[in-house]
Amino acid sequence: MADNTGTGDSGVGAVGTGDTEKQPRSVRVVLLALMIAMLLAMLDNMIVGTAMPTIVGELGGLQHLSWVVTSYTLATAASTPLWGKIGDMYGRKGAFMTSIVIFLIGSALSGMAQDMGQLIGFRAVQGLGAGGLMVGVMAIIGDLIPPRERGKYQGMMAGVMALAMIAGPLVGGTITDHLGWRWSFYINLPLGAVALAAVSAVLHLPKKRSQARIDYLGAGLLTVGITSIVLVTTWGGSEYAWGSAVIMELIGIGVAALVGFVFWQTKAAEPVMPLHIFRSLNFTLMSVIGFITGFVMFGAVLFLPLYQQSVQGASATNSGLLLLPMLGAMLVVSMVAGRVTTNSGKYKVFPIVGSVLMTAGLFLLAQMDTHTTRFTSGVYMAVLGAGMGCLMQITMLVAQNSVEMRDMGVASSSTTLFRTLGSSFGVAIMGALFNQRVNDEMTARAGALGSKMTEQSAQLDAASLAKLPAAAREAYQYAVSAGTHSAFLLGSVVAVVALVAAVFVKEVPLKGAGPQKPAEDAAGDAASDVPPKQTVAESV
Repeated sequence: MADNTGTGDSGVGAVGTGDTEKQPRSVRVVLLALMIAMLLAMLDNMIVGTAMPTIVGELGGLQHLSWVVTSYTLATAASTPLWGKIGDMYGRKGAFMTSIVIFLIGSALSGMAQDMGQLIGFRAVQGLGAGGLMVGVMAIIGDLIPPRERGKYQGMMAGVMALAMIAGPLVGGTITDHLGWRWSFYINLPLGAVALAAVSAVLHLPKKRSQARIDYLGAGLLTVGITSIVLVTTWGGSEYAWGSAVIMELIGIGVAALVGFVFWQTKAAEPVMPLHIFRSLNFTLMSVIGFITGFVMFGAVLFLPLYQQSVQGASATNSGLLLLPMLGAMLVVSMVAGRVTTNSGKYKVFPIVGSVLMTAGLFLLAQMDTHTTRFTSGVYMAVLGAGMGCLMQITMLVAQNSVEMRDMGVASSSTTLFRTLGSSFGVAIMGALFNQRVNDEMTARAGALGSKMTEQSAQLDAASLAKLPAAAREAYQYAVSAGTHSAFLLGSVVAVVALVAAVFVKEVPLKGAGPQKPAEDAAGDAASDVPPKQTVAESV
């Protein structure tokens, strides 16, 4: 195991562990840097997505367009567990700063790309850094802030995620129109430099030295398994048929790699994802809930703007604003949930209420048709957003509270990974169901013309839709409405699993600042999933 040696520096330590006048200001500086880093990771794909038509127009390579996003997603997902383990073994600060530097190098190179092949490769470099950004932010909060205080700060991070989803398309469009698409990547450089400088100057965590070597075999097997999963969910039903040889081979490779990974983790001296963390019931349940939250959230982000543009006639220019009811509710509820958790120390109610609201919101969204008003759909989105607001950061908080300090990075990276994989499955499965329903309805209502209209893709842009005859346009609007009904109905069924998992969550007391439990009440803590052998105060 790692040897922890204090640095002796006078920077940020755990909240509530002394130097009370200096620490709150230092913590705020570090939190600002962490929010910038989170913003970089979340905002990038949103901005680049808006700039993609311009990028293709200049660089060409339309047939490789999807790889610009896929390469980034693959690199992010595959590197996430490794970053968490490196932080646990060798120190959180160094790992986090390294990930920022790699992300900025990838951003600079992407901005200088001269063809689509270079852009795809440089986006993969960006993704490698982005995997460390997400994990580093959550793990550093876990190091600095006692669990009892952590909810309100992680609620702020959920707000950053919502802000990125709303502002991303607007910022991307503005930058592309006025500065050129290359600045979609260059904009990361000054923001990243600020985050890097703040973390370097103010954040001081213990240095760690580990005699064990990184589990390269485990990391390799996990990377192959994750890559196969993401490619199956990305290519299945679009690039290749679900039953094609390529998809079947990828499934076989993925299953074999993951089985080999699980077996090796029982043998490795310093496993990249130690299986003992899953002995905690709460941690396992949070992994399941996080997976389903990712499944639902990114499916909603994909299909809601499509429905509003195709059926309700909304403008694609402000596509981020279309999600404002959902993301605004998510932001407000997440911050309220964090504050209540901090004040009361109770959290079990939020996974249960969040799962109920998420299931109800998805079921309501499944009832939308061609006559649903924007106000009504906005209310439905707010219900879904409130549910996700209860779940987004509480899952991370409970997962971190379920492991020892030495596994903080692994817990953070695993929770992030399950949410990422959930989003991949959600987009793929809900997308396949949506496309199939749209194709079937178009064929039934518009015959050969309908089938021809959607033979390449079930999603038509606003310009293509405006050129259609009135009858064909009405048929397409009905088909999209039917497709979103099927997708969201599936989402509501999947969300029930999160509700079942939430019921079995145990209310393990959160340690740290705030009103403490009487000694007699604390006696029950011995029954918690993982006894906190090392407290936050001891680790910093």
